[in-house]
Amino acid sequence: MGFKNLVLEVKEGIGILQINRPQVLNALNTETLKEMEEALLFVKEKEEIKALIITGSGRAFIAGADISEMVNFNPFQAKEFAERGHRILGMIENLPKVVIAAINGFALGGGCELALACDIRIMAEGAKIGQPETNIGLIPGFGGCLRLPRVVGKGIASELIFTGEMIDATEALRIGLVNKVTPKDKLLDISLEIARKITSKVPETIALGKRTIKTGLETDLETAKEIEIQSFSLLFSLSEPKEKMKAFLSRSKGG
Repeated sequence: MGFKNLVLEVKEGIGILQINRPQVLNALNTETLKEMEEALLFVKEKEEIKALIITGSGRAFIAGADISEMVNFNPFQAKEFAERGHRILGMIENLPKVVIAAINGFALGGGCELALACDIRIMAEGAKIGQPETNIGLIPGFGGCLRLPRVVGKGIASELIFTGEMIDATEALRIGLVNKVTPKDKLLDISLEIARKITSKVPETIALGKRTIKTGLETDLETAKEIEIQSFSLLFSLSEPKEKMKAFLSRSKGG
């Protein structure tokens, strides 16, 4: 696909979506968000793409929303911009395929929020992450006030949002904001390695697992139990899980 601000390629059934506005540290403007929406729809519809890695070009993952565009917004335009951001991050969160954020550099504001919408976050040594919107008189507008407390807890999220401070990869790992920290030159390789492990599984299993985890975090425990039971039992209607169970039993018996 041809984009102005993105690069999308596919390796071994794994999509790699790179935000490509290095001259502005990959800041998200309306044009880039529209392209992301198009790219995510493409990934969703292509069965041969079984997982997605999102990363950035140059020194940044995504250094936030494009302030040069936002400075001219009135409240109605700001609402439309935030709604678009929420819609696109919701697409990432609801994609029936695992999405990995390969955080290669600055992940600030909308960049942190986009990473939070991903299932797994891998961060390069030397990268920085945070929600600095209060430094310019704003609050996060793409879900940071909602997803960050769910990941790191209310107290830590409140501190990060209210102070507007950036943290490094070591601290992000300590508070559970990211899954792993890697040398920058190994970031994509390690992200691909994780994606390959996931894409070796039954696609329906991964899709149902992702949906069950998300729904379980958004509802009460009793409802979540029923959703998990339904998802678990539904997989017994498929042939591939049964074949894998039979193969496991055969190996266990030395057959």
